[in-house]
Amino acid sequence: MSGILVYALHYQGEFNKNSLGAVSQGAKLARELGQDAAAVVVGGDDLTDELCASLGKYGVSKVYRAKAPEGLAQPVVDVMAKVIRDNGYSYALFGGGLLGFEIGAGLTARLGAGVTMEVTAIKAQDGKLVAERPILQDSAVVDVDYVGEPGIVIGRLNAFEIEESGGGPAQVEDVDVQLSEWSTKAKMVQRGEQRGADVNIEDADILVAGGRGLGKAEGFRMCEELAEALGGAVAATRAVVDAGWYPYAAQIGQTGKTVAPKLYLAAGISGAIQHKVGMQNSENIVAINKDPNAPIFEFSDLGIVGDLNKILPKLIEAVKAKKGG
Repeated sequence: MSGILVYALHYQGEFNKNSLGAVSQGAKLARELGQDAAAVVVGGDDLTDELCASLGKYGVSKVYRAKAPEGLAQPVVDVMAKVIRDNGYSYALFGGGLLGFEIGAGLTARLGAGVTMEVTAIKAQDGKLVAERPILQDSAVVDVDYVGEPGIVIGRLNAFEIEESGGGPAQVEDVDVQLSEWSTKAKMVQRGEQRGADVNIEDADILVAGGRGLGKAEGFRMCEELAEALGGAVAATRAVVDAGWYPYAAQIGQTGKTVAPKLYLAAGISGAIQHKVGMQNSENIVAINKDPNAPIFEFSDLGIVGDLNKILPKLIEAVKAKKGG
């Protein structure tokens, strides 16, 4: 049997956004290859039949369920290695995120597989998968295919769109796995997530991002007020995070987080390549900068040249007035 196996991360009865994107992508690619797609879920009693079967609406026909510590990499490696070996899957696919990178790397070592990380797109070509990966600080894109099986594909955060295929509930199959000795050494003591203003910027539909053009840390108060008015979250560049103006949890870019909101409003951000890497997949990019030659205007959908200290307050007032009306 050949096909695509996708890891689906869950927490408190919900599947992770990036995982659902990966499940949707895996199912779509499997159909193009004329193969099957399945998902793997690992956890405890919270993995109900109904929750697992719900992945069927994103295109997978089967869900393998294993009881093991959730949120830790090594138990998932044990589970996925067994499922791949027992069922002959040709590819394993992961959405973006640190856990996906860790599991994918462990699975690669365990199976002697080939791996590609930070994948932004995947295509079915000549009966196999070809991954697209940016290189040289995203200045070029290369195609990567795989010699032998399985091929491990790890996406960049928010690289894959969530799409419902209209399928019915997936078949749920329990997998009994003997965990390796080293896989039981680590235990989850407490689970937490870094969040900016109590909002996960990776899931936010609207982001108001601030850069050095804000002038000082207090400038972020305007970003926070606008984000609150719009129902979004606040993001920041590496430069202002390094300067101590805003928490690292909000950092966007090559050394921060990758986002793809519906609206990305950049205030006082020049648009260096390192920042572009993290937000270029946003649906709509609006930039405010006093420098008409700022690089960010080259890839913005709307550019406003002017003093953000005058523009942001008026924008906040307009948004509040519109909502109030």
